[in-house]
Amino acid sequence: MSLIRWNPTRELPAWPSEMLSIQREMNRLFDSFFRNDDAPAGLSMWTPAVDVIERELEYEVRMELPGVRKDDVKITIENNALTIRGDKKQQSPEQEKDFRRIERSYGPFQRTFSLPTTVRAEKIEAAVVDGVLTVRLPKAEEARPKEIEVKVK
Repeated sequence: MSLIRWNPTRELPAWPSEMLSIQREMNRLFDSFFRNDDAPAGLSMWTPAVDVIERELEYEVRMELPGVRKDDVKITIENNALTIRGDKKQQSPEQEKDFRRIERSYGPFQRTFSLPTTVRAEKIEAAVVDGVLTVRLPKAEEARPKEIEVKVK
């Protein structure tokens, strides 16, 4: 038995071609709205994917930064906000004329996260492994959960 991807439009025998053209036009409209036409191809603002994890003793922020050098990333904490900014540079701009298609995004990025006041800013650590930036934000002692023993009488 082979698997066949289900396409709902295949089951509509009289799917009007106007609907497909409207869909294409809407896709084009949204693509052009979010694209920076002043930037060269592939050099528009991009947003790296992020995971935020809360553990008992710390918060952890993981950000995908493939192809970004650690020197091109800056991490700051100000007014209980963690800001990660940087720039993903194109590897070989002199060969730009040889590209047939550019789909990867390049350019500056910035992500800001609100932090609880219970984070110990002086103990924050950051490391990059296999293109993933990991920022560890330890919780202050008073923010950690405490277990209280219940005595039975």
